[in-house]
Amino acid sequence: MYKDVVDFIRKTYNRDDFIALHEPYFDNREKELTAQCIDSTFVSSVGKFVTEFEEKIADFCKVKRAVACVNGTNALHLGLKLAGVKEGDKVITQPLTFIATANAIRYCNAEPVFVDVDKDTLGLSPEKLEDYLKKHNDIKAVVPMHTFGHPCRIDEIKQVCDKYNVKLVEDCAESLGSLYKGTHTGNWAEGSAISFNGNKIITTGGGGMLLFNDEKLADYAKHLTTQAKIPHRWEFRHSETGYNYRMPNINAALGLAQFEKLDKFLEKKRELAKKYEAFFGDSFVKEPKNAHSNYWLQAIMLENRAQRDEFLKYTNDNNVMTRPCWCLMNELEMFKNCECGDLSNAKWIEERLVNIPSGVKL
Repeated sequence: MYKDVVDFIRKTYNRDDFIALHEPYFDNREKELTAQCIDSTFVSSVGKFVTEFEEKIADFCKVKRAVACVNGTNALHLGLKLAGVKEGDKVITQPLTFIATANAIRYCNAEPVFVDVDKDTLGLSPEKLEDYLKKHNDIKAVVPMHTFGHPCRIDEIKQVCDKYNVKLVEDCAESLGSLYKGTHTGNWAEGSAISFNGNKIITTGGGGMLLFNDEKLADYAKHLTTQAKIPHRWEFRHSETGYNYRMPNINAALGLAQFEKLDKFLEKKRELAKKYEAFFGDSFVKEPKNAHSNYWLQAIMLENRAQRDEFLKYTNDNNVMTRPCWCLMNELEMFKNCECGDLSNAKWIEERLVNIPSGVKL
């Protein structure tokens, strides 16, 4: 069975050599725009490319503003700070996520609280969230994550957050191009974070973005990303403790070239998902109800942990890169003492899910 899978993936990618999990796709346009940036000498945090990239991402996601950051983790940290998260606060997130989600909470000197996910969305469960909030009135904010680009039930999560008067910050690191009930992810929270890491659907090398539907909050976010410097022709005065979080212009130039191909990337991702679904059947992880996923990382479910580990060994031994989902956050040494709800769904997924090659083949 495993040999059939490897043969199918090789046929799909038309390659006999190593197949990565998700490698970026570049053509001459990236070289053109980064060369223009170099020629301009504005390669750091000031320049036309970073401003244009913000405008294009904001328009694409149908939000009022976007503020570019050095990476997605910085963007999420800043989003939490803008939501008022401070030392000693408790912030709910899901245990099934990349570690940046929990780390960003700790950057605020706050404590993560882990609440279970739904099996169909792989994201934070609104029912489990409400069950937890009914019994705990000391939660400052909630950070759901759209896992592998599949939107969680974000509208219901927002309703629960509003009901219990807690802030909502969306971790959209993986979901650029994903819609829930026709609306792009990132539109439900006061601030939402996207990642443009090298393995994302489009990349700036390193990079992130905060999305806002509040102009004043966006202005404040941009102010903080530039060391909270007060604009002046020559003086260096700062209004508060700021951050060196603004995306460099040269990274944004790369991002603009990638952005030109985003629609094609999304189309090819969904074509690949159809091929995988036809091959794997019910084992393939499909987009949830009411969602239009970017299928950033394609995934399948195996029968149990033993079969998962056999599959991982065989595919990687045969130069087809596959990966399990992340170790649950509450099982990591630095988070093992954090508060948790019942995490049976997350554990079930962790024991079975495998990501398979998902790169764009144009």
